[in-house]
Amino acid sequence: MATHSPQSEASINTHYRTCSLCEAMCGVEIKTQGQKIISIKGDKDDPFSRGHICPKATALQDLHEDPDRLRAPIERTATGWHEISWEEALSKTAAALKKVQKTHGRDAVGAYLGNPNVHNMGSMLFGKYLLQTLRTKNKFSATSVDQLPHHIVAYQMFGHQLMLPVPDIDRTDHFMIIGGNPIASNGSIMSVPDIRNRLKDIQKRSGKVIVIDPRRSETAELANEHHFIRPGTDALLMLAMINTVFAEKLCAPGKIKSFTDNLYALQQISAPYSAEKVAPLTGIPAESTRALVRDFCHAKAAVCYGRMGCSVQQFGTLTQYLIMVFNMLTGRLDSAGGMMFTHPAADILPQSGKGHIGKIKSRVRGLAGFGGELPSAVLAEEILTPGEGQIKAMLIAAGNPVLSTPNGAQLDKAFSQLDFMVAVDFYRNESNRHANIILPPVGPLERDHYDIVFHTLAVRNTAKYSTPLFVPEASAKHDWQIFLELAHRLKSKPTIKQILSHKAMMALGPQSILDLLLRTGPYGGKWNLLKGLSLKKLKDNPHGIDLGPLRESLPKGLYTRDKKINMALDFFSADIARLNTTFFASTSEKTEPGTLLLIGRRHVRSNNSWLHNSHRLVKGKSRCTVMMHPQDAEARGIVNEQMVRVTSRVGAVEIAAEITDEIMPGVISIPHGWGHNRQGTGWKIAEQHAGVSVNDLTDELFIDELSGNAALNGVPVTLVPISAKANNAAAMRTKKGTKKVQTA
Repeated sequence: MATHSPQSEASINTHYRTCSLCEAMCGVEIKTQGQKIISIKGDKDDPFSRGHICPKATALQDLHEDPDRLRAPIERTATGWHEISWEEALSKTAAALKKVQKTHGRDAVGAYLGNPNVHNMGSMLFGKYLLQTLRTKNKFSATSVDQLPHHIVAYQMFGHQLMLPVPDIDRTDHFMIIGGNPIASNGSIMSVPDIRNRLKDIQKRSGKVIVIDPRRSETAELANEHHFIRPGTDALLMLAMINTVFAEKLCAPGKIKSFTDNLYALQQISAPYSAEKVAPLTGIPAESTRALVRDFCHAKAAVCYGRMGCSVQQFGTLTQYLIMVFNMLTGRLDSAGGMMFTHPAADILPQSGKGHIGKIKSRVRGLAGFGGELPSAVLAEEILTPGEGQIKAMLIAAGNPVLSTPNGAQLDKAFSQLDFMVAVDFYRNESNRHANIILPPVGPLERDHYDIVFHTLAVRNTAKYSTPLFVPEASAKHDWQIFLELAHRLKSKPTIKQILSHKAMMALGPQSILDLLLRTGPYGGKWNLLKGLSLKKLKDNPHGIDLGPLRESLPKGLYTRDKKINMALDFFSADIARLNTTFFASTSEKTEPGTLLLIGRRHVRSNNSWLHNSHRLVKGKSRCTVMMHPQDAEARGIVNEQMVRVTSRVGAVEIAAEITDEIMPGVISIPHGWGHNRQGTGWKIAEQHAGVSVNDLTDELFIDELSGNAALNGVPVTLVPISAKANNAAAMRTKKGTKKVQTA
């Protein structure tokens, strides 16, 4: 008689949810049998992603099943890491943080939040309570190694740091992409699934896709046109394009002219920057620049979008400002097919801080903070430099700044000297290997999900809520529970009101806040909260609800006091003087012979260091190579796959060369997020595909001075071949991923 295992007898269930691993918000259909995942496919009935998923979605299963994932608190002791109870872990953490602040002051505790927090509803809604309780000015996040320029432009011009317009890609006829590779990133500050087909749809309706980038990226391969540009010169190109708009009388701002003061101020400011003047620096011929402007202006609907390559450079904020002005002068802001604002179902802008600049400054370098955070480029020096206000302890939540912020080796050294570190993470990584205690939250499939932030950045208005796929173990805790528990324990003598408030928040959880946001949002019941969109309605529609295309918002939607767009000339025009000095003054620094400019790159199978422990995403040929042009390789006697040494002011790495004409001469590219070769981490697969960290080369002193954002692109480096003997040894280390580095 045949026997059946309990697994074989379990019924197959289908679950619909949103993939939470990147900004695209792709709908997934997950089939399970008991506790086993059978398949992960795209949800064809999701109104936003339309059945599309990228390879990262399969990593949801890898993250859930990963034996390296932490499932209980651990403590580092003299004999190694040991599991401890939640009660002991939370009590020890709170006691240690209180001790540091009592001894050295409240700013002696620093906090760093990694980008996965933004993909986590609980973290977004409850993480603030822990930071408010700590009351430290030393708060840092991935924002200042990424999109900070976007927030500053939004704050200065529209009155709110989160009022970020996105390309109306589904209705545009002309999509100009500067420094972005959305086919690899699935969009960024532009949540857009199925981007490849959406770009092809532009071309099918006789439109154009234009890419301006130092690398012929995956997006550039699909585009109608690609133009190489020298890293760090995007602001010069934008000034020349604005100059052309005025010179050729192509200015047509439309309705925004009536509620924008000093709109034409850039005419005089851009006058010295002709296409001919900037061409030798940008590498784009003058006639090509003028043609780019003419084609853009003559298109029925057009949009200019700048992303990572524009943001993480020494003139990132100025570049993003000029891109916005270019869209405005050509009538592409708040216009169908142009840059438009979203109407998210759960609108967090009214409840969020609008932003502020310079209220806090870093202790050592005096860099201004924005929105209550300091630039991550100063984190290491704030730990290493003695004196009042020195950081003595760190809280790291879902972050790995040693691999994601400039001069990672210096930060690694700094973390080793802390009195205490606690991490909220379910992996032991290159940063939190220095922690005393690690508090692991439940995995992505064990929690409910709603994209609080990315619906605010989506190219179409939709709403979707995902229930947990698996029930976590009874002892497990969500991120938000950990944050609230720590916040409560950090209060020395909580009042009755604080105790009751803590109990209420623990009981209600994020769902209650989400439901209130939905009911009071633009699709809610207005004066009758029992009608309109609610959490229940989203639960009844597991594929999501389509709320329509982007629609006009201005001037009513502005957060400025006078409901006018502020050109903020005092803030932005001053940086044009710095730009002029950098590139045209007789005292400007000259590039040393043999210097190359380093840029990063993104791959569709990678988002952050977590995903490098997914065997599905790292299999195949190594992607951690240094791309270089054949011309540069020949000049240095380098052949394909040869090991080379790349050196910057702050460090050096050994990496295999990938010789290709998809990178422009004088530029090299190394991908972000690798470098899993330090002692004491806890992920086996990532260590076998270690690669090198590009942030062992990026420079914490090389920043966008206007914002403090890290300049990760355009870093000057030198590159030389490694001798044959050393080359063979280095190649073996890279292939096996066995070499470990212990930073003092």
